[in-house]
Amino acid sequence: TLNLFKNITIYIMSLLYVIVGIKHFINPDFFIAIVPPIIKWKEEAVFISGFFEVILGLLLLFNQTRKLASWGIILLLIAVWPANIYLYISQIPQETLSISKSQALFRIPFQIPLMIISYWHSKETHTKQLSIIYAGLFILTIIYFITI
Repeated sequence: TLNLFKNITIYIMSLLYVIVGIKHFINPDFFIAIVPPIIKWKEEAVFISGFFEVILGLLLLFNQTRKLASWGIILLLIAVWPANIYLYISQIPQETLSISKSQALFRIPFQIPLMIISYWHSKETHTKQLSIIYAGLFILTIIYFITI
């Protein structure tokens, strides 16, 4: 049953990454607002990250490419982490996205559970105890995303 649950989480995360990736193209201004000023080609950065979210989300679906996709997602999450930090330290994107400073602060560490879930998806087997922990982390992550 834990393997079935893990497979369900893979499909859900795949869908979420694809949807968010597509949103980079449909509503780039939302994402441009949180691109740190040090990045000069903001729109291009948004499109590139959206492209990788879609591709990695799709690659997550297949056993043959799941490990590559999982590690790619981890690297992508690290690459976009500065956007969440910028969202916290700058009032401009907070106002643009109608998000409070405390909400922005809460988003910063939330990349970590996403990375842990991706790591879980990269492995074919885990102990039952670890799988239960990963499953619980997944459930908390989904609850967080539903509430934002």
